[in-house]
Amino acid sequence: MDVFELAKKLALSDSKLVVQKAAELRRLCDVQFDSSVIGVGEVAKSLICLEIAATRLGVIFDRSSAVRLSGMSERAYIRSYNSLHNGLGVKMKIDVRELAIQFGCVCIIPLVRDGLKLYKDRFVSSLPVSRRASAVFTRPVFTAVAFYLCAKKHKLKVDKLKLIELCGTSESEFSSVYVTMKDLCHDVFGVAKEKKDPKELQSNRDLLDVLPSKRKAEEGGSSDDGAEDTRLAGSPQPK
Repeated sequence: MDVFELAKKLALSDSKLVVQKAAELRRLCDVQFDSSVIGVGEVAKSLICLEIAATRLGVIFDRSSAVRLSGMSERAYIRSYNSLHNGLGVKMKIDVRELAIQFGCVCIIPLVRDGLKLYKDRFVSSLPVSRRASAVFTRPVFTAVAFYLCAKKHKLKVDKLKLIELCGTSESEFSSVYVTMKDLCHDVFGVAKEKKDPKELQSNRDLLDVLPSKRKAEEGGSSDDGAEDTRLAGSPQPK
């Protein structure tokens, strides 16, 4: 079953740009990946390419139907999605609203956004002046951790492992960002008894600084965004 046939089943056949982009991504997959090596079937590859294309073009994609068509479990589908997504060098983005809808926590959307902004401001202020200009927080892990902490404070159930898979990160990276965020923003997320001085978080920043190399070793390689990821994972790096 090719991209065009699957697009019809997912009601995407009228979105010609999505289908065209998905077909391009599928051809790229065939060149770069061996299905038997990465463990992603041919149908799943086409479905994932359709989802990537739809997401990039802002078109609604029915993931539940895609999972059903793939014949995989949701968790296996997400792992395969992240594998192809990262391998193709497509920059992943996570929207707070999408996470809130998926996990049924719409009420915390403004709280997550406010908490994330506060974290960025406090983290940057704790850095040496020479490093502040290069501080970037675009990796999905930051949004995911802020969402998880806010849900935890309000006693809302969120599957942590599923969240980690959705943002395409590792458990070690997620945990490290979690530590710095809960310490710097205890007054927002309510998970620490005493606020810590940002200057005392040097050990946490050092830990985050080395995460990209750990992640590369865990994944056995890097994507086209690897250089950027090195700057973005946890503690912002100087240019």
